[in-house]
Amino acid sequence: MIAASDEHSAHNYHPLPVVVATAEGAWMTDVEGRRYLDMLAGYSALNFGHGNRRLIEAARAQLERVTLTSRAFHHDRFADFCTQLAELCGMEAVLPMNTGAEAVETAVKTARKWGYRVKGVPDGRARIVVASDNFHGRTTTIVSFSTDPEARADFGPYTPGFDIVPYGDLAALQEAVTEDTVAVLLEPIQGEAGVLVPPAGYLAGVRDVTRERNVLFIADEIQSGLGRTGRTFACEHEGVVPDMYVLGKALGGGVVPVSAVVSSKAVLGVFRPGEHGSTFGGNPLACAVALEVMAMLRSGEFQQRATELGEHLHAELGLLTGTGKVAEVRGRGLWAGVDIDPSYGTGREISEKLMARGVLVKDTHGSTIRIAPPLVISKEDLDWGLDQLRAVLGA
Repeated sequence: MIAASDEHSAHNYHPLPVVVATAEGAWMTDVEGRRYLDMLAGYSALNFGHGNRRLIEAARAQLERVTLTSRAFHHDRFADFCTQLAELCGMEAVLPMNTGAEAVETAVKTARKWGYRVKGVPDGRARIVVASDNFHGRTTTIVSFSTDPEARADFGPYTPGFDIVPYGDLAALQEAVTEDTVAVLLEPIQGEAGVLVPPAGYLAGVRDVTRERNVLFIADEIQSGLGRTGRTFACEHEGVVPDMYVLGKALGGGVVPVSAVVSSKAVLGVFRPGEHGSTFGGNPLACAVALEVMAMLRSGEFQQRATELGEHLHAELGLLTGTGKVAEVRGRGLWAGVDIDPSYGTGREISEKLMARGVLVKDTHGSTIRIAPPLVISKEDLDWGLDQLRAVLGA
């Protein structure tokens, strides 16, 4: 199967050599019957685990009714979806899309239109401040403000209008903001970069700067949001409410792609019919699944699990930094970036060794591995997965 995939698909990914056939909870089984503990959770798309019964039943019920109307017509799940998502975010309005990259593109377009229509920036001069080492998606516009050569190289000419500053450097961000700046777009925690947590007070400082300069603060919570860090949104750890949330991944429960931009009526009200949209955005099936996701989040159960298991995860990983085999551990909640000492192997090599022991993680940027299991993982399974990491490192 892997050979056939290599023969007939574009090689835009380099997956681990495992072919998954079934999955349940935090476990996946390959076509040969071997079981693997999923310690990646689809980059947080599977926060609620594989095959979550509540989400599957919500999808099944909707499949029997209506799956797609396009936005040419109303459907009976849309109002509840928008109302409840706005309430979850403490916002007023929702613009639904499908993928995370679509939502980021929507946020960029919204900020620019708001800048011209509301702030009064001269036409064609709107600028958005972003952070180095960001990952917001892979469209042509988004890779235009990436600093990752693999994501950016050979895809020019690039879209102008972005100013890149070091992540976590409040002074640099403040200096980059001009009268033409319409937004600051940041990940509250940078996932692809290796689960980088900014310095304490950084997000609150960004909120102050953007408020003082009449600039939108856009928080890309596609990976960090919806329970992963122990709060519904990672911004909550600093008591920060941005002007706009960009959401995706876990919003679809690992069942269907669902994304959204959530903001105020004053901001999203800049759109008029026909100026932006998506055939599948806000479709009935997506809304039904997302409504169940929101119901689960309102219980607080998953945020609590991420907090408690996250404290345990980081305590155990912290012990490895004293062995000389792990250089650094970062993260928050049930999410960690682990920098392996390069003398013990690359991140890819460590990931392959873990796969051989029944644990699936993903490498990034050299010798870093990311750990982000489904929030439904048991403490016993989490400890077993950590035991395999210790065995691989000989710790």
